[in-house]
Amino acid sequence: MQKIYLTTSVLSLKNLRAKPIRTTCLVVVVAILAFALFGGSILALNLQQGLAAMTKRFGADLMVVPEGAAKKAQSALLFGETGYFYFDGAITDTVVRTEGVVRASPQFFLTSLSTECCDAPVQLIAYDPMTDFVVQPWIAERYGGQIDDGQVVVGNRIFLDADGAIKLFNHQYPVAAQLSKSASGFDTSVFMTMNTMRQLIDRGQAEGYNFLAVQESGINGGLISAVLVKVDSGYLPSRVAGTIRQENKGVEVLVSQSIFTSISETLSGLTDYVYLFAIMIWLLAVIVLAAVFSGTIHERKKEFALLRILGATRKRLVGIVLSESSIAGIAGGIVGIVLASLAVFPFSALISERLELPYLDAPPFYIILLIVGNLLLSALVGPLASLYSALKISKAETYITMREGE
Repeated sequence: MQKIYLTTSVLSLKNLRAKPIRTTCLVVVVAILAFALFGGSILALNLQQGLAAMTKRFGADLMVVPEGAAKKAQSALLFGETGYFYFDGAITDTVVRTEGVVRASPQFFLTSLSTECCDAPVQLIAYDPMTDFVVQPWIAERYGGQIDDGQVVVGNRIFLDADGAIKLFNHQYPVAAQLSKSASGFDTSVFMTMNTMRQLIDRGQAEGYNFLAVQESGINGGLISAVLVKVDSGYLPSRVAGTIRQENKGVEVLVSQSIFTSISETLSGLTDYVYLFAIMIWLLAVIVLAAVFSGTIHERKKEFALLRILGATRKRLVGIVLSESSIAGIAGGIVGIVLASLAVFPFSALISERLELPYLDAPPFYIILLIVGNLLLSALVGPLASLYSALKISKAETYITMREGE
């Protein structure tokens, strides 16, 4: 016959199994705590990752757009919303000569009047390979070759055909590279050279598609949508932006630092609320668990008195109670983390759209650290809540406890 040694852990597990309702209540309370802590921490971390990625990927200090188009341009940058706005491409030469400007490169955004032109609603962005300093360094991380005319580069959230191509205006274009995630509107954009954009428009017109840009004289007529600007390190971007506005009528200038600072402030406020809520949940869990343990230990006074008669030391009684609470805490922590993962990870794109903030899944290393940290907190919350009750029952007189109720 197999011998079973009644160690502290064995006794704790047996006690938990003997009272399934009580154990379930303990696990549920800790699971709620772990769900709030892990879910909130993951959301905050992913938002921070998204902002960092967006800031890195944009690469320009200023974005010059036609007057009245600032909101559309910002929506295209942050959320990938399709939009059209055009002005004379000669503005690029004026901007690049502005004091404090190191580089300036034009971009052209395409919008169609027709429907069902593409596999998915995307923003089509043309860049100038001779002057671009934003798109090409990003492409170089995934593709070492040159992007030829007729090829396109797509964002991370665009689905490709099995042959690695994308259909635009009823024509297949080979995809040279798919970019890494940026947590911005670029993830749902298609990039191409200016020459490729001209080819695309010509082919689209041949297929019967109409383009707003063509009606306004279009890319062949020298129109562009925006000028991306790199400012010299010795100049303030906001001052250079002011100079560009003064020297060029009918333009607006977006300062990327201001955009990202605004997002950062919104993100900071949201993160503070998340952590405040998590702290409140943690304190509430400690209070609830303390009440639960106080009640259950009061009911188990004779059980502990019997263990004392059988030779259990006071330290052993404390260990049993703390072990029970710790096991229940770990179980609750695992349940809460699993549920939070199911609520957060499969719906990253939806969460990003609803929050209207840059959102990017954190690297696995950080997620593992969060899991370990949440499990430690879950394992500690039970013993912390039950410590007072455990010490109280260990000091009770065995004889008096056994005679209670007689």
